[in-house]
Amino acid sequence: MFKLIKNEGTARRGEFTTVHGTVQTPAFMNVATAGAIKGALSSYDLKEIGCQVQLCNTYHLHVRPGDDLIKQLGGLHKFTGWDGPILTDSGGFQVFSLAKLRKIREEGVDFNSHVDGRHIFMGPEESMQIQSNLGSTIAMAFDECVENPAEYSYAKQSSERTVRWLKRCKTEIKRLNALPDTVNKNQLLFGINQGATYEDLRIDNMKRISELELDGYAVGGLAVGEPKEEMYYIISAVEPYMPKDKIRYLMGVGTPGNILEGVSRGIDLFDCVMPSRNARHGHLFTNMGIININNEKYRNDMSPIEEGCLCPTCQRHSKAYIRHLFKAKEMLAMRLCVTHNLYFYNMLMLKIREALDNGNFIEFKNKYTDLLDTRI
Repeated sequence: MFKLIKNEGTARRGEFTTVHGTVQTPAFMNVATAGAIKGALSSYDLKEIGCQVQLCNTYHLHVRPGDDLIKQLGGLHKFTGWDGPILTDSGGFQVFSLAKLRKIREEGVDFNSHVDGRHIFMGPEESMQIQSNLGSTIAMAFDECVENPAEYSYAKQSSERTVRWLKRCKTEIKRLNALPDTVNKNQLLFGINQGATYEDLRIDNMKRISELELDGYAVGGLAVGEPKEEMYYIISAVEPYMPKDKIRYLMGVGTPGNILEGVSRGIDLFDCVMPSRNARHGHLFTNMGIININNEKYRNDMSPIEEGCLCPTCQRHSKAYIRHLFKAKEMLAMRLCVTHNLYFYNMLMLKIREALDNGNFIEFKNKYTDLLDTRI
């Protein structure tokens, strides 16, 4: 399913073939948490801005409208209108970040819904069943995401539990894929590397989950408050133990600079809500750095967000107009800015792939890593 085309140092250029299409990697997955991009972008809009993979969230879709309903309606692809690959997060991160009351036990986690307070139990089997109902291309294993910094003893205990849960996920998804009424009988399973910021725990965990011969491997539990240098160190420490012939995913990351550093350390897939979230507040990415469209200096600026940008927003609208929309509290402001930022991210990944194809990725990385994260 994953074909490694070439390396430049540790950076990888590849292709990931799935039942819903082939993904050129490295790639950024656009986050449609509840089946749509926050900022009023539909799955159809994603085609226009170069998206390859849509990411949806198991927990949020289970809470509403319900995964049983989505299965009745034909699965996420029919429900949202997106015909490309879809990755569903397992819900583990949301259970640990949103649930106010939760109890972890070997079977899984008891918690209360953040929407209506009702009791929910989710373990490896339940997460796989929900994701099977959704019919996503890729299901993520149910794991425990600990806070950073974490006590070593607890991080070790949690890492070991995550391995046990992963084995249960693998058994359950195999059973589900064989059922006659399964939405996607070719659903893939990615395991998640955990171990907080402890190098020995991370390496041990990666060795153990690699033995399970999964479809892909993710590094989770990073970009949750630790310094970025610490995140980069952990990725570099784990990378030699990640299977070379399987796709690699860094969860919840990040800024353009984070992505360039991640690619240089052998990561193939990324996702983050940050570009759409920032866009909804008028913070926009350009090849010269980040601008705040709310600033007074753009009040009468009739140029696009970025000269030469081919996104629908820059082709049609000026900074002055977009700033006006924010000041007038018009919803269109968010839609136009989210469109630009996600287009920017997808084009950044295209440029990274081209740099890898041409053998000049390191030069590209050195030029843009700090620049793209700089506020103008």
